[in-house]
Amino acid sequence: ILSTGMSNLGEIESALGALAYGYISRPEKPSWDTFQQSCNSPEGQSLLREKVILLHCTTEYPAPFEEVNLKAMDLLHQAFGLPVGLSDHTSGIAVSIGAAALGASVIEKHFTLNRNLPGPDHPASLEPDELCTMVRSIREVEAAIGSSRKYATPAELKNRTIARKSIVAACDISHGTIFNSENITMKRPGNGISPGDYWEVIGKRASKDFKQDELIEI
Repeated sequence: ILSTGMSNLGEIESALGALAYGYISRPEKPSWDTFQQSCNSPEGQSLLREKVILLHCTTEYPAPFEEVNLKAMDLLHQAFGLPVGLSDHTSGIAVSIGAAALGASVIEKHFTLNRNLPGPDHPASLEPDELCTMVRSIREVEAAIGSSRKYATPAELKNRTIARKSIVAACDISHGTIFNSENITMKRPGNGISPGDYWEVIGKRASKDFKQDELIEI
């Protein structure tokens, strides 16, 4: 896990090069050139993808929300093709949950039994009940992310008829009356003619008597 606080893309690339050099166990003497060669080699890239996760980080305790820059996680993924996460030094759990929603693979958060203990890390750390809430919330967000497909889910399907509307009589309508905007309207449930066919109904004659709120048939 490589945390990237206080660094730019060039420095991160150098750190990845050092890791790739170590993973490959190259015979050459360590240098910036051999680090870069290791990082750019097919073997180095494969090993980095297998072994490394990059964590975006703002190194301040607690980190100001306006300096967190969660969108940098996407930049790191695009630049290096590695899984990304967040080393979160903000107060509370909102930023960690937001990072999970943006695709973070790992969340690192400081943990303490008491935020009032001495030391620089405690004010930005979570106490036990907060950590439990954060983990539960992240799991809920992960379940909610889903896919890029848009479709009616199984939970929605059972509500579709109830939630959608049908064309119904706005008042009592006698047989032979011409349907118009005054005598028909749309109401739930959606087990009759769809409102999408409203203009197909307008101008037609009633084939029978309809009571107010009765489903229109043509």
